[in-house]
Amino acid sequence: MQLVQATRDALLKPLMTVAGIVERRNTLPILANILMRKEGQGVAFITTDLEVQITTHAEFGVGEEAASTTVAARKLLDILRALPDTGDVKLGVQGGRMTVQSGKSRFALQTLDAAEYPVLAVPDHWDVSFSMTQKALKHLFNQVHFAMAQQDIRYYLNGLLFVFEPGAVKAVATDGHRLAHSGTAVEGIEQRHDVIVPRKTVLEMQRLLADSEDPVQIDVSSTQIRFRFGEVELISKLVEGKFPDFTRVIPTNYTRHFLVNREALQGSLQRAAILTTDKLKGVRIQLSENLLRISSSNTEQEEAVEEIDIDYGHEPLDVGFNVSYLLDVLANVKTESLRWSVQPDVNASALLTTPDDDQFKYVVMPMRI
Repeated sequence: MQLVQATRDALLKPLMTVAGIVERRNTLPILANILMRKEGQGVAFITTDLEVQITTHAEFGVGEEAASTTVAARKLLDILRALPDTGDVKLGVQGGRMTVQSGKSRFALQTLDAAEYPVLAVPDHWDVSFSMTQKALKHLFNQVHFAMAQQDIRYYLNGLLFVFEPGAVKAVATDGHRLAHSGTAVEGIEQRHDVIVPRKTVLEMQRLLADSEDPVQIDVSSTQIRFRFGEVELISKLVEGKFPDFTRVIPTNYTRHFLVNREALQGSLQRAAILTTDKLKGVRIQLSENLLRISSSNTEQEEAVEEIDIDYGHEPLDVGFNVSYLLDVLANVKTESLRWSVQPDVNASALLTTPDDDQFKYVVMPMRI
């Protein structure tokens, strides 16, 4: 029975949308597969890793009957990518196998029963429901995602805290050494609600979202979050646990500030980072009258020194930082300049903000060099 018929590129688009969460190694073999459901001309493509589920839709089904099957996602993608972009591709199911046909190329792939596919159950009630633009949500993710922990034993840090409150949504991420905070105004939220979204979900949403004014519908329950935009629906389980009180980490009493050009600072730090060691990514930041001095050295007695003119009239300060933490924020926050706030204490964290966005705050702890 024929399922779909479309050009190679038309088929690739929905498959590439959902294939991002398919793991190469799975405890359940069927999780390496993509679920295809056809009802008339409408075809749904679904993948899941039991934590995240992505669904997208297309209109190139053949025939009016309903049908469903699952097939290895990577194999199907690799075949379609390798096919020439001439003529249509036909997908069909016969005797427990999927046939892929294009021109004089034919493939037969093993399928698994669609009834065995572990689709996530959706809650009957959502606690929070509102919409915002794809551009605004992507910007929110971009400003904080780099501070999320990776494989931390404190599992609640391996994700992003979403704070929903009347009039605003905030995003916070921390790995214990630095913290990023951002927020934006939204309508439609009636009461405060906090959830932790897994790291994988955040990275996948960054890949899928466009810089457009098209809406994203966001629904939140106590165990799941759902994003719907365009032809895409992403459902994710939430991370259980209590996120640290980020309000206690963000300094509010710093009185020493200076502005620094983002590109100049980024270039200086990138050059200074060349002479740091892999284990110790430390650079020294020395502040003196109207001067920011960046230096690094290594065990081979090599040294790098960079200087940037700034407007700074306070007493000198000499403090060390992990250069990767500074470069991360400079690569993701695309402003002309950053506002750097310090305390005269070498053990105090630095606060980086932007002049045009009072919601963005990046706190980075110092390190001994």
